[in-house]
Amino acid sequence: MSLFAAEEYTSAVFTGAWTPASGGDAEVVSPSSGAVLGRTGIADAQDVREAAARAATAQRDWAATSFEERAAVMRRAGDLLEAHQEEVVGWLRREGGAAAGMAGFQVHVAAGECFEAAALASQPHGEILRTAKPRLSFSRQVPAGVVGVIAPFNVPLILGIRSVAPALALGNAVLLKPDPRTAICGGAVLAEVFRQAGVPEGVLQVLPGGAEAGQALVADPHVRVISFTGSTPAGRKVGEAAARHLKRAHLELGGNSPLVVLDDAAVDQAASIGAWGSFLHQGQICMTAGRHLVHESVADAYVERLAAKADALTVGSAEDDGAALGPIIDAGQRDRIHHLVTSSVASGAQLRAGGTYQDLYYRPTVLDRVAPDTPAYAEEVFGPVAPVVRFSSVDELVELANSTEYGLSLGVVTTNPMRGMEIADRIPSGIVHINDQTVDDEAVAPFGGVGFSGTGARFGGTRANLEAFTETQWITMQADPARYPF
Repeated sequence: MSLFAAEEYTSAVFTGAWTPASGGDAEVVSPSSGAVLGRTGIADAQDVREAAARAATAQRDWAATSFEERAAVMRRAGDLLEAHQEEVVGWLRREGGAAAGMAGFQVHVAAGECFEAAALASQPHGEILRTAKPRLSFSRQVPAGVVGVIAPFNVPLILGIRSVAPALALGNAVLLKPDPRTAICGGAVLAEVFRQAGVPEGVLQVLPGGAEAGQALVADPHVRVISFTGSTPAGRKVGEAAARHLKRAHLELGGNSPLVVLDDAAVDQAASIGAWGSFLHQGQICMTAGRHLVHESVADAYVERLAAKADALTVGSAEDDGAALGPIIDAGQRDRIHHLVTSSVASGAQLRAGGTYQDLYYRPTVLDRVAPDTPAYAEEVFGPVAPVVRFSSVDELVELANSTEYGLSLGVVTTNPMRGMEIADRIPSGIVHINDQTVDDEAVAPFGGVGFSGTGARFGGTRANLEAFTETQWITMQADPARYPF
């Protein structure tokens, strides 16, 4: 049995049921073929205002349910994702442009987020505090209320559910605004999974939309927390608007993550690690290895092997099981990638592989002899491009790695892990992987960056999720009413 039918979401938003959108509708388009897969509703400010008011009312009853009931809903949601994996993977491939492995990984992680959220619902949520008075003093974590989640196109299922599931498990209502380009696999799928799992009407609403919907979501007084994943420029606007309305904004933003290859690294292994880190999902991942910092003694061999791996990768339709890389999401993204590559070559970088495209299919690209001011090195490319910079000393390496305002993920490849850790201690980063590439995600681990990559670890793991989606309340109680001199 199908998770949902096309006629349910056509030109609609999800308010607990599929309803017409005030903002009109838009085509759902396959980046692989250009085929129109259906239509989705587009939410406007009116849709958001009405949804927020419904959510505020529904949240009170949801928060009053037992943790056992909320945990059971989360477990059923995870089970539904696993039971409908083939259908969900199909949408991630057709609409999101994810190759088969990447699509399957998204469903696996999304189900894990639900199961971890189920465990989160029963975690201790307070502590006994010392007090100088004859009373009981304690703190407890209470639901924030209504949480707004703004998720991007690139890994839509994971980047939506990692906020939706824990926020729901902790007793909040959620308004999810997926990118209209992935409104089905990043929106409709979650709407139906949680509806069928037992989330009451109004507690989760899905509102695909653009800037108008996003601005209304941040400004609405019913929404107390914003969880945003996207580009740094957009995140800066969200953070500024949230600050004006005195509400918390958890921002997971862009990156230009360095992969460090030390002089003692096994070059074949390092090149495999580097290829995966830069080319997985066409490089459309915030944690992608955007800068390869390679010791000069192994750089020639590394570049040769990395370029060979790039040339050997198959680029094709995301619906083709043999394709390692699928399409870029749209022509605007593709053209930006190509501009960064061509301007980098014009400024002196050596093109060792790729640098070409057909339709939305961009070949995995290797750039050698890159300098810190080379466009594809200085900016987040968000495409399958591996710029290689050579270094001669650890101090030079640290200076190169720190020559960016981003601080999301770091990978260090070496035969001496302790040496790798010593280097990592000198490079600010929210995530560090010794002897692995920069792209990884687990529901049990905190996730987030520093600097222009965001506001720290605000997703994943018990502590981060509790801090993100609850408020801390101080309570005292005593046997007799207090007495005062007036």
